Amino acid sequence: MPIEGKSDMDRIGLFREMGYISIGDKYVTPFSKPFNEAASKNRQMLPGGAKSMANTLGGYFDTQFKRTFEGEAYSDPLKQRRQYRMQQAKKNLGKAFLPPNGEKKPSGVGNFYGTLSGPVQAFSAQVKPRKAYTAPGKNFFTSPPKKGTGFGYPNLTIGKDFNYSSDNYDISKELMKKEMDSHRSKLKGGAFRLNLYPKDYFDINPYHSDKPLPPLKNKTEKKVTVKPFKPSSPAKSPGGMKAGTFDPYPSHSNDPYAKRSSKSASVVKGGKKFQPPAGPKSFPMRSILESHVIKSVNPTNYKTIALMSY
Repeated sequence: MPIEGKSDMDRIGLFREMGYISIGDKYVTPFSKPFNEAASKNRQMLPGGAKSMANTLGGYFDTQFKRTFEGEAYSDPLKQRRQYRMQQAKKNLGKAFLPPNGEKKPSGVGNFYGTLSGPVQAFSAQVKPRKAYTAPGKNFFTSPPKKGTGFGYPNLTIGKDFNYSSDNYDISKELMKKEMDSHRSKLKGGAFRLNLYPKDYFDINPYHSDKPLPPLKNKTEKKVTVKPFKPSSPAKSPGGMKAGTFDPYPSHSNDPYAKRSSKSASVVKGGKKFQPPAGPKSFPMRSILESHVIKSVNPTNYKTIALMSY
């Protein structure tokens, strides 16, 4: 029964099946090389085994136990401390100081009972003699203040009130008028004017005219009455045709039926149609680094070759 579809080699795009493990070298089993050949030749050193340590001398090199210190005397630490205290007590000139009746406890705050110096006069609570108290004199009696803000209220200040002086309402205008009259009386003539006053043009304006202009003519504009557009009939709804359009429906033109010319296919000598080959097929590719390692490293030099660690 023929196989349906293409084979795996045709689908990958290779001409032959490539190797999967090596680049063509023979497979060498790991058991082909002997391991530790020197162990099976001549005599070997046979140790007696490890010794286990116990209370006996079986696990030591010496034949008897040795002391760290030999010939030293036994020393009692308690006896040494007592001797040291006795030597320090001999240095004392007399007996230990003992208070006659013990320490005295104060009876309260501010009491000097039980102290060596006794009471201090500076800290005594006795009141010092002072002069008799004399009451200060009375303050000045004044009348209550008068109510008012001071503006428009008379008799509120300490001194006398100011006398009223009338002031004209337009005194500023009258003074200004007097100054202008005195200024004009001092003038001898009119203002000084030059003939070389600035002009708008270099020459006299040729378009200037002293004649009065004629009156403007009133243009009568005709009023145009614009009437709104009203369609003659309501809009037509297109019911699957050209009923609602402005133009009439165009007449149908019959197209003559003609056979299409078939394209002539290119025929090969064998009588079969020519089919162009398919495009490039994808196939697995190894990286440059991996192929370099596979080609440069082999079973004979894998122990001596130096590779860079990436």
